[in-house]
Amino acid sequence: MDQFAQDALALVRDNAAWAAPITFALAFCESIAFLSLIVPATVLLVGLGAIVGAGGVDFVSVWIAAAVGAVLGDLVSYGAGYVLKGRVAGIWPLSRHPDMLVKGEIFFRRFGIPGLFIGRFLGPMRASVPLAAGMCRMNVVTFTVVGIASAFVWAGVLMAPGAFGMAAIL
Repeated sequence: MDQFAQDALALVRDNAAWAAPITFALAFCESIAFLSLIVPATVLLVGLGAIVGAGGVDFVSVWIAAAVGAVLGDLVSYGAGYVLKGRVAGIWPLSRHPDMLVKGEIFFRRFGIPGLFIGRFLGPMRASVPLAAGMCRMNVVTFTVVGIASAFVWAGVLMAPGAFGMAAIL
């Protein structure tokens, strides 16, 4: 994973035109219950923020790309939960991390809409709470509105410190 992260960041550093599509893909993967266990996207998004701050990449475009990728990833997780319901626990890699789904469902049932927003900022909850929301048949419009709001805040929180911190240093 370390080499993957280094290669992805080098690609963006050397090819600014790829920054938004790569950022979108990373946030998308980070927000899907199945892929979030495999792709080290959070660290990469923080690193992308620093590359933006070093110059050559527009912050707004990567911020929007990260938020849109996260929202679409959430919708995939929500849809999987909605369609597959209890069967989702048997699908790899969730089958190897059964506690993730249980914790996400407990968190969602306990906190509801605020939990959906806050869950985006809590590592493994980021992908499991949307899955649980689908399993619990949350209203898709409410889910999407909360997801959009939390995705833009999340993307900014991850990337802005590196983007604007590096700009201040340089």
